[in-house]
Amino acid sequence: MGIYDRDYYRQSPRPGFSLRTPRSVVTTLVLINVGVYVADGLLWPDTHRLTETLAVRISTLTHPWLWWQFLTYGFAHAPSPSHILFNMLTFWFLGRDIEFTYGPKEFLRLYLMMLIVGSLAWTIGNRLRGVPADAPMICYGASGAIAGIVVLYALHFPRRTLLLFFVVPVPAWLVGVMVVLFDIFGATGHGGPSNIAYSVHLAGAAFAFLYYQFGWNIGRLVPDRFSLSRLKPRPRLRVHDPDTKQRNISEEVDQILEKIHREGEDSLTRKERRTLQNASREYQRRQQTGEWE
Repeated sequence: MGIYDRDYYRQSPRPGFSLRTPRSVVTTLVLINVGVYVADGLLWPDTHRLTETLAVRISTLTHPWLWWQFLTYGFAHAPSPSHILFNMLTFWFLGRDIEFTYGPKEFLRLYLMMLIVGSLAWTIGNRLRGVPADAPMICYGASGAIAGIVVLYALHFPRRTLLLFFVVPVPAWLVGVMVVLFDIFGATGHGGPSNIAYSVHLAGAAFAFLYYQFGWNIGRLVPDRFSLSRLKPRPRLRVHDPDTKQRNISEEVDQILEKIHREGEDSLTRKERRTLQNASREYQRRQQTGEWE
């Protein structure tokens, strides 16, 4: 995690929408979802070929070459405008605070993971129920991840007031409870036949709850040795660059000075004080020897 991803270095997001502010992950994901919906409606208004391609099916589980659909289904929505409108509005109003809480990189990893967990739960659940793999059941939409966002919001900000149906003021914790109970009620069949994939919603909400409860960090779960940067070719000879060490020390000193500015000198650890002392001695030595002239 870089310094700009840390909680103490993040700036509070400005309220409202402005073209001048940096584009958040929430904004980017909303634009992608809306772009896919518009493109599908304009290019394939009758067949909705794009949505059909991105959607996940029961047969996806037994076709490894289609496993990318476990993720892409979350960016395709039903032809009815109400589906994407409700999802994106909820995501926009609640997702920005969750992104601010976890940082943009971890928030993106969390969002994508909730999509994958939701689609896996749906396909595996239907197979265990004995639904044939070739049955024409498809699933699409970001609802699983959105349910997870609602749960995380209710856990982090339980006493904040939300407008239910944009009219009724209720505390955030109650909205979270209502969403989960509604999905449980629908998943048990009490709501009658429905095309809603309740299992996707519940899986996303359950993963969000576990993520919060156990303090998971998806970025830490991926070992450094699996980083894409390791796939780049490396030189056979390691060249020593003395300036690199100096740059690292300078960056560390800058961070310590920033901490002093925020929290005062008393907040420094013994190691940080030693680092400042060593940097000061090195600076004086270079001044005396004329290395910086």
